[in-house]
Amino acid sequence: MNPLALIFFLGCAGALMGVSRKWAPVPLLLGCTYMTFGQGIDLGGISLPVYRLLLIVGVLRTFAKGETLPGGLNVIDKMMIAWSGWVIFASFFHDMSRAGPVTAAGEVFNVALPYFLIRIWCTDLKEIGDVVVVIALLMVPIMLEMAFEKATGKNLFSIFGRVPENTIIREGKLRAQGPFLHPILAGTVGATCIPLFIGILKEHRMFATIGIISGVVITFASASSGPVMSLLVATFAMLMWRFKGWVKPMRYGAVLMYIVLMFTMKKPPYFLISKIDLSGGSTGWHRSFLIQQTIAFFDEWWLFGTDHTRHWMPFQGIGSDPNHTDITNYYIGFGVTGGMPAMVLVILMMACAFKWVGKIHDQRIANHPDQSFMIWCVGATLFAHTVNSLSVAYFDQSMLYFWLSVAVISSTYSVIQLNPDPETDDLVDDEDDEALNDPEAINRANAEWRRKLRERAASHPLGLPNNHS
Repeated sequence: MNPLALIFFLGCAGALMGVSRKWAPVPLLLGCTYMTFGQGIDLGGISLPVYRLLLIVGVLRTFAKGETLPGGLNVIDKMMIAWSGWVIFASFFHDMSRAGPVTAAGEVFNVALPYFLIRIWCTDLKEIGDVVVVIALLMVPIMLEMAFEKATGKNLFSIFGRVPENTIIREGKLRAQGPFLHPILAGTVGATCIPLFIGILKEHRMFATIGIISGVVITFASASSGPVMSLLVATFAMLMWRFKGWVKPMRYGAVLMYIVLMFTMKKPPYFLISKIDLSGGSTGWHRSFLIQQTIAFFDEWWLFGTDHTRHWMPFQGIGSDPNHTDITNYYIGFGVTGGMPAMVLVILMMACAFKWVGKIHDQRIANHPDQSFMIWCVGATLFAHTVNSLSVAYFDQSMLYFWLSVAVISSTYSVIQLNPDPETDDLVDDEDDEALNDPEAINRANAEWRRKLRERAASHPLGLPNNHS
């Protein structure tokens, strides 16, 4: 770790330990976003870039301050724990020298820790809005650097390593990437943050406008089809706010259309991905063919994953690993790591999050339309991520932004379960926000919530359905 990176890390770590719970995500986002994966320390065979070091500091903070999950463990929390356990268990059936428990633990580290930390810290949609303001400001330096990179062909973040000094060129276009490991991931972060900025547009118009402009510039500076597609998907999801009653019929319609296309197209419908080229020089065919080959070699990976995928696509390998092809699909990546159980658990987490977005929206729309719109925007961000995951695997600091959206939805749902009556109380009582600032108060609120549930169950002739976990 060079001196500048060390100073930056220590500043972020100190802030992470010192700020109030509300602002804890800020130094984590700041340090993880700006610092490349080229800075960190290596302990034997364990790599600890700044991203992971700050996650460790975040865990230390939660123990030091006694911070816990509001509402206790919910369904997504349990699925995340199950996913983590399965990935580590499945790793014992992989080559120990390349993809064993140490590698699996790193995968779990990169996904589960960001989720649980944001889940602990983000407990109020109003506070989340304040954090989004900071994210909008964080995007400005990224936007300026990527614009500079687009104009000069030089990446200023290359001084920290793992990103090239000279900007990648494809089909004559400069593909800016900033501190991210790939232009697609840089553009994806910019595109998928835009719904969050729209969510704060009414209350923080200036900051939201700055964020939207930054997100758009980052998206197009990456010169990649994936981020542009993410922006279009996010825009579609935002527009559906006005047509919320159509969402369920459209879901069934999409399934029906896919079935019809299966019988009318010469190739499977997922080969429509190969037709998408919004930036010039897109490799959509590779992504479609990867899905086809994953299905064809299902018997090799379905249970515990696999250590060899290069033969799936012999001419589409990656230089860093001669045993694997280029896995440009986040879901397939989980399958390669931990088989169908790992892939299915991730998909179920996404499905549950979308279901909760609908529940939160419906519960808050009458008395708190601003909160209802904000959670819809978070859902639009997650929708853009889930669609984009069909064409890209998240493997750098962009993972933090993916799982942030899931964690915000999960935490908001659990907090609402602590206070389920929207007609008498706000999501957070402005006059008494102790319950979300003091860890002991959170524990007391959790205990009181469970006591009330037991009383309601005892008074109900058939008991209460277990739909609160």
